[in-house]
Amino acid sequence: MGSQFRISSMIVRRLQELRVSPDAVLRQARLPAGLLRAEKILVTTQELFAFYQAIADLSRDPEIGLRIGTEDRVERYDPIAIAALYARSFRDALERLARYKQLICPEKIRMQQRGSECTVHFDWLLADEPEPPLLVDVCFAWVVNVGRRGTGRPLSPKRVEFQRAAANREVYEKHFRCAVKFKAAQNALVFHKADMDRPFVTHNSELLGMVAPQLEAELARQLAENTLSEQVKSILKQQLAGQRPELQHVARELRVSTRTLQRRLTAQGVTFQGLLESARRELARHYLLHSSMELNETAYLLGYEDANSFFRAFHAWEGTTPGEWRNGHRARGTAN
Repeated sequence: MGSQFRISSMIVRRLQELRVSPDAVLRQARLPAGLLRAEKILVTTQELFAFYQAIADLSRDPEIGLRIGTEDRVERYDPIAIAALYARSFRDALERLARYKQLICPEKIRMQQRGSECTVHFDWLLADEPEPPLLVDVCFAWVVNVGRRGTGRPLSPKRVEFQRAAANREVYEKHFRCAVKFKAAQNALVFHKADMDRPFVTHNSELLGMVAPQLEAELARQLAENTLSEQVKSILKQQLAGQRPELQHVARELRVSTRTLQRRLTAQGVTFQGLLESARRELARHYLLHSSMELNETAYLLGYEDANSFFRAFHAWEGTTPGEWRNGHRARGTAN
């Protein structure tokens, strides 16, 4: 997983169509004037947030994020979105989006199923501040757009959850065609479980067989450029979502045998358990800083059997409880 986001060059055309000057956005965000003319547009998480905040500041249109995230012209889709559109079902599409997103940004799409609901979150793994509301709108509209186009029907979430205070409720209810909850614990799309398995009318196994191997090869190359420890930790972060990954699961992802992976880790002087704890610690800090999830929910997402196990581990890492750590860091952020 890289440390920068790759912005699609199509964003220039979208902004122009929406009557927002790309040059003005760059000035407002204090980004280099020639950034959007680069062959590969690469930005840090902080720069990405500034870019989308600038769009919101300049447009003053409450629907602009939804419009940016809703693209009906397939020729403007990037290879990752194309792979999703050719998938077998909505669930398959989201799983491919989550997997291939690693190629273009340090962002994680997390799916969590409980009972009759499936929740989709976007986690910004290197963020030091909350993501701009407009960027949340773009991401949510993008997921729903893929679902609607793929299924060929007006697919709607069961509800949309925003951390922000209530504003423009009618705009969001009209676009997503569902209830919208504000001041939620985290930003999330909540779908009916049955909708996740709806088949895609756009499924094309031949075209998927052409696109997916290229993305898999690029993903393999990118993983190979990282150290083994970084690769394992990156995979663990992807797999930690209410479950506890095992060595064999990571080995399968790396396409090596369990014994080979164990031998290579030992040669580097690290242990699988140590990397698992490191991944949990980094994700724990991220969840505590960037969401208002209950602590037992955080424990569940980190693969702990109960909240007490998480509390003990966190105290060993940070010398304090998760609640005290969260309050202390938030107070510091307010003071700054």
